Amino acid sequence: MFQNGKFFLPPPDDGSEWKELFKKLVASGAGRPVGEDGFPVGPWTPELLADAISQIDSNHVGVDLRTVQLWFQDNDRGISASNIRWLARVFGCDNPAATAAWQVELSSAKRRLAAKRKEARKAEALTAPATFEELRNSQKDRVGEPHFEPTAQTDASSKRHSKGWYRGLVRHSEAILSSQSPLNLPTSVFAGASALGFVSYILGIHSATYVRADNVTKEVGFLWAPNWTFLFMVLLPVFFAVVTEMLAFWKGEGRIRLSGHSGRAQSDDAWRRIVEASSSSYWAVFIVCVLFAGVFQWIGVCLVPLLEHNSDYATSWGTLAIIEPDVVSVPVSAAFTALAYLYMCLCFYLFFAGLILLYTTIHDLRRADAGLKDMPDLDNPGELDIIRFRLIRGIFRCTILGILVALCMKAQSAYLSSNAENILSWLTDDMDSGLIGRDIVGNAFHYRMPTHYSSLLVTVSTITVFLYALVYLRRAGTRFHFLLAKMTAVIAFLFATYMVIGEFVGFSIVLMVGALVALYGLVDPGLGHGRSYELGNAESVS
Repeated sequence: MFQNGKFFLPPPDDGSEWKELFKKLVASGAGRPVGEDGFPVGPWTPELLADAISQIDSNHVGVDLRTVQLWFQDNDRGISASNIRWLARVFGCDNPAATAAWQVELSSAKRRLAAKRKEARKAEALTAPATFEELRNSQKDRVGEPHFEPTAQTDASSKRHSKGWYRGLVRHSEAILSSQSPLNLPTSVFAGASALGFVSYILGIHSATYVRADNVTKEVGFLWAPNWTFLFMVLLPVFFAVVTEMLAFWKGEGRIRLSGHSGRAQSDDAWRRIVEASSSSYWAVFIVCVLFAGVFQWIGVCLVPLLEHNSDYATSWGTLAIIEPDVVSVPVSAAFTALAYLYMCLCFYLFFAGLILLYTTIHDLRRADAGLKDMPDLDNPGELDIIRFRLIRGIFRCTILGILVALCMKAQSAYLSSNAENILSWLTDDMDSGLIGRDIVGNAFHYRMPTHYSSLLVTVSTITVFLYALVYLRRAGTRFHFLLAKMTAVIAFLFATYMVIGEFVGFSIVLMVGALVALYGLVDPGLGHGRSYELGNAESVS
């Protein structure tokens, strides 16, 4: 039978699954040109079939040869819906009616392959070796010992216990960070910082100066502290927006595509179990942030100095009442600092919870990557690279934002112990001194600076998540090793920038360069290669 000068075979409709049907068609040369003797010129080869699909006029990106080679191999890999369309054109010999019939037949064969694999998995589960618990119970039966048979009531009770208050923190944290709108959490954080700024203005500590014992005037107003303004009004809202967007993509698109689940509900259930497996991590972070960074730090840095009218820490807006009681009273300062530290510790708990979720996302991607050999619907590794690329861009942005958070914290702490009048003059004077080679008079006071330690924790935690993603992607053999190398260089430079703050004359020059590099990384996380990677991968999966 011939169609448009090509050998045509009608759909057999014999219940063949995808691999069986495809082998018959390529062996018979269906869709190939007919020779002078009236027979097809020969069977299909991967190269010939890839060329035939790429030559279809409406197929502007063609098909990757690796994809076609996977079709010819004896495996359980299926075929994507877009490639079914092109194969139907080839086997239908460009006849509209024949093409439609073959598209229906190929789609049905694909579904039959998926059903066959599902039944095989069920049979394998039924014939799997007994677990340790089953062997132990069977041994007890043989020796006459009773064993506990859980009833439906006890089983439900145990499930309620396992998903009780201990995992409630995890579920609420994940729900907050994976909100349907990426603006909910960032807006709430920004609103909280704005409210604290308004209260500081009402109390008169938004901009306040005092004269230190060495006659140096210091600006310690709330609105002059970048670790309370720029950090909570800009950096953390952007960080939460990026995390929310990443989680929405992974849960709504990437995970469903790679995990093999039939729907969103099934994928969400599996994701919830993976997240709840890290319950101990969330509770550990919650205790450290609220109890130590919040309550204990407020008591040691603010409350005790306010009550004793003496402090080993640098004077700030929170302890200004010790030196300037006419500006703000001790009870008011204690109440306001308690509110500010409560807001701060909750925000930083969500920050670290976001890092845990980023780590969980990469860990989940690794598990999905390891199981791709059992996925019949993912017929091209380039599709996986697209998902990897989007996730590493988001993690790169979050890492930059985390280091910038630490920069704000350390810069404010270093400024308070300096001889500059305000933080802007501190940076500009250091830059001028660095450019003209002039030394700056050393600090007159050396304070205890716990913020240096907490900022280091933020930096190390953020970079650890990035390194985990980096190691996985390098071992996975991705196509963008050069991009990963550039990302690593940017993060290394920003970490060096954090380390040199206040350490030598001219550090502000390095800080300014680091800020520009960070801004570029946030705007273009692909570092100039994003468009080319997206186009290259799009061609691979079409």
